Amino acid sequence: MKNSFLFISLVFFATVSIVQADAIKKETIRSQSKNRSYHVFVPDKLDRSTPAPLIVVLHGSGDSGMMPVKRWREFAKAQGIIIAGPNALDSQNWRIPDDAPEFIYEMVEALKAKHSIDPKRVYLFGHSGGAIVGLCLALMESEYFAAAAIHAGALEPEHSVIVDRAKRKIPISLIVGTKDPLFPVADLRETRRMLGSRGFYVELHEIQDHSHDYGKRSDLINAMIWNFFKDRRLDRDPKYEMYRW
Repeated sequence: MKNSFLFISLVFFATVSIVQADAIKKETIRSQSKNRSYHVFVPDKLDRSTPAPLIVVLHGSGDSGMMPVKRWREFAKAQGIIIAGPNALDSQNWRIPDDAPEFIYEMVEALKAKHSIDPKRVYLFGHSGGAIVGLCLALMESEYFAAAAIHAGALEPEHSVIVDRAKRKIPISLIVGTKDPLFPVADLRETRRMLGSRGFYVELHEIQDHSHDYGKRSDLINAMIWNFFKDRRLDRDPKYEMYRW
């Protein structure tokens, strides 16, 4: 009986250790005179001798950074990727400049100070409301992020100023469901046209019979995104400059 109890205890504590090791952690930094939070996942078995890629994942309206990090966790664990999901000040609405680019930059730099991250392989992914701000952030800080991918989001005509001011033709992948009620395929085709006409490399993936629900198809979408990201890197050290309106 004693041996059985000991075995169960060892299994329990081993399980707890595994869960804690692969846990998503919530961290806080001070940015623009405010305490800002984000969720981060660092695979426990990451090869510390090789700097890891980092994907910044921007949540949809009404959600938090935890949601996309959870959707990426198992894939990131298998591929050796660090994932960080910042929280918007107002979960319903990302705002510039309150939420980006300064806060995102300071979060990334804080992560670089703690973990072995390849500075030339920092990527952006956004869903819905996070997709819109992700596109804008990628264009504003095109020399800082290696590439960007978005699911269910598009640029508006007024964003053409940001497109024109981009200092680097950052590669971008656009993903949308053919049955998305919030972002019709036509909107993303127009975003591709706007970017492509200015010399950006843009891929557009239209997923048949897919809606706006990222969570339902996240395994497929994440694999598509990583296939786009994995061989792309900055050809020089990242450069961050405060965006001037």
